[in-house]
Amino acid sequence: MDTVRIATMGSVDHGKSTLIGRLFLDSKKIFIDQLQAIERASKKTGEDFNLALIADGLKAEREQGITIDVAYKYFTTPKRRFILSDNPGHQQYTKNMVTGASNANIALMIVDARQGITEQTKRHTFLAGLLQIPHIIVCINKVDLFDYSEEAYDKIKKEFEDFAYKLDIKDIHFIPISALHGDNVVEKSQKMLWYNGPTLLYLLENIYIKGDEDFRDCRFPVQGVIRVPENKLQGRIGEYRAYAGRVAGGVFKIGDKVKILPSGFESEIKSIDTFDGQKKEAGPKSSISIQLKDEIDIGRGDMIVRNTNIPNICQDLDLMVCWLNPEKLDSTKKYLIKHTTRLTKCIIQEVVHKIDINTLHRDNSKEIGINDIARIKIRTNHPLFFDSYSKNRNTGSLIIIDELTNETLAAGMIR
Repeated sequence: MDTVRIATMGSVDHGKSTLIGRLFLDSKKIFIDQLQAIERASKKTGEDFNLALIADGLKAEREQGITIDVAYKYFTTPKRRFILSDNPGHQQYTKNMVTGASNANIALMIVDARQGITEQTKRHTFLAGLLQIPHIIVCINKVDLFDYSEEAYDKIKKEFEDFAYKLDIKDIHFIPISALHGDNVVEKSQKMLWYNGPTLLYLLENIYIKGDEDFRDCRFPVQGVIRVPENKLQGRIGEYRAYAGRVAGGVFKIGDKVKILPSGFESEIKSIDTFDGQKKEAGPKSSISIQLKDEIDIGRGDMIVRNTNIPNICQDLDLMVCWLNPEKLDSTKKYLIKHTTRLTKCIIQEVVHKIDINTLHRDNSKEIGINDIARIKIRTNHPLFFDSYSKNRNTGSLIIIDELTNETLAAGMIR
C-alpha cells in the first residue's frame, strides 16, 4: 500500500484546518471520544462543533483560532496510507510551512473564494514549485457564500493558472468545495452539478505518485556502520559488517557493481538486509543495510552509487534558499552544511538575487532575512555528491546551520 504525504497550504483563515476536519469527519476517521472532546472544546468558544479543532491541537491555536505550528495527522483508506501536515498560513510562520512541505507528494492549496489569490497564496504556490512538490490540488473553498457559483470558481481558477504558469509546476487540479458543509470533500455535491470532476478524497486516493521518485540514479548515503562479531551471529559465517542508511534514489540489487564516494573504491553488493529480513533489491526511501564483498573503509557521510552512474562531485554550489531564521545572512561568516548524511563547512561566495513573490521578478538587494527566497553561491570545505534538486529531492537538498548555535538558518535547493 502506498504512503502519500500531503501538505496543506494557503493564506490564514482560508479554511485549511476546517477542510482537514471535514475530511476526517466525513471519511469516519475520528473516534467517538475524540468527537466528544472536540464538542466540549467547541462549546467553550460558543460553537456547537468546530471542525478546525480536529487539526488545531495547541492551546494557543484554539484560543486564537489560527494554526501556528505544523500538525501531522495520519489516516488510512482501503487504497492508501496518508500523512497529512496542517501548515500555518501566516507569513511569519512560513518557515514552519517549508518544514512541513519539504517531502510532500501533494500540496493541498486552499483558496478562500471571497479573498481570491492573496500574497500568501502566491508565496506558498511559489514555494510548492521551488520544493518541486509533484502535484498540487487547488481547493477553492467557501463557494457556498457565492451560492455555489460557477463564475466565481472560474474567475479564481483562471487567476491561479495565470500565476502558476510562470512556475515549474507539473500537475495542477482544481476542485470547488465547501469545507464547512462538506461539498466535494468526500461526497459529490448536489449543489454544483456543473462540476464534473472528482471529489477531494477520490483524487487523493487515485492521483498517480509512482513516477515521483528517481528510480534510475542509485544513491545510498551511509548513515552508519553495523558491525557484529562472529560469535554473536546466528546462522552466518564470519564477521558481519554492513552499511546502514536510506536509499535516496534508484534500485539497488544484490550483485550490483558499486562505487564508494569519495574514495572511488569499487565493490559488489553481497547482501541487502532490512528489519524484516534479507531482500533481493531495495528502492527509494527503503531503510536498509548493505553488505559488500570487499573490506573497504566506509563511514558516515560517504555515498554508495552504481559505478556507471556517478552524481555531481563539486565544492562550488549554486542554490535557491528559503531563509528560515531571524538572523540575517552574513557573507563574512562560515556556516555548516548538512547534505544527506554529510556535514561540512561553507562560505557564501555571492548573493545573486532575491525573488519578489508577488511579481516573481528579481530583486538585486543583497540583504537576506527571514522568509526571503534567494539565489546564492557557496563553496564548501569538502566536495558534496549531489544531483540537481529538480532531478532528485533527496540528494539535491541541504540545510544551512549556524556553527555556534546549531540553529537551522535556511533550506537550500541545488540548481
